[in-house]
Amino acid sequence: MSDLDLKRASKFIALILRHKPEVAGLTLDAEGWTDVEDLLRGLRAAGRPLSRDELAPLVEADAKGRYALSPDGQRIRAQQGHSVAVDLRLQAATPPLRLYHGTVRSVLDAILVEGLRKMQRHHVHLSPDVETATAVGARRGNPVILEVDAAAMTADGYAFLRSANGVWLTDAVPPQYLRLHRAEAALPHT
Repeated sequence: MSDLDLKRASKFIALILRHKPEVAGLTLDAEGWTDVEDLLRGLRAAGRPLSRDELAPLVEADAKGRYALSPDGQRIRAQQGHSVAVDLRLQAATPPLRLYHGTVRSVLDAILVEGLRKMQRHHVHLSPDVETATAVGARRGNPVILEVDAAAMTADGYAFLRSANGVWLTDAVPPQYLRLHRAEAALPHT
């Protein structure tokens, strides 16, 4: 399978495991897991065949760590980012002093007024470093990086979760905890 085919397969699996399991005729359990064989059967039915031998390396090679296989390799789920009802059983964790969020300039004004909202997802996703936030923001265009004062949020009672692949999650980030990352602050504001 080519790199492009693997990327397409990975994105389709993310769609299924995070947002639309019905596209592949799947049902996710309460914690977001589904049987690997059911996923493979659903992928075939959706015209996107993938073998078990191709799935494990796809999960392991995913740079974003989107997926988790159960210890026995029989079940799979997305690590976070769901819009369907699941409980990933993530525990509250104390974040680093600063977290980051990658976005694009076209939505920056709204974010600076309204803060970061989870929209259709279960949580706002935050990155532990500027590089990751930059990669996230670049998916939609020229990235703009926001710095989140996670220490102040924690002191003010906001809760954070950390997914197994290192993404920090919270319900919302009010605007008073946001500022343009220093490299962004010099850019003209439109």
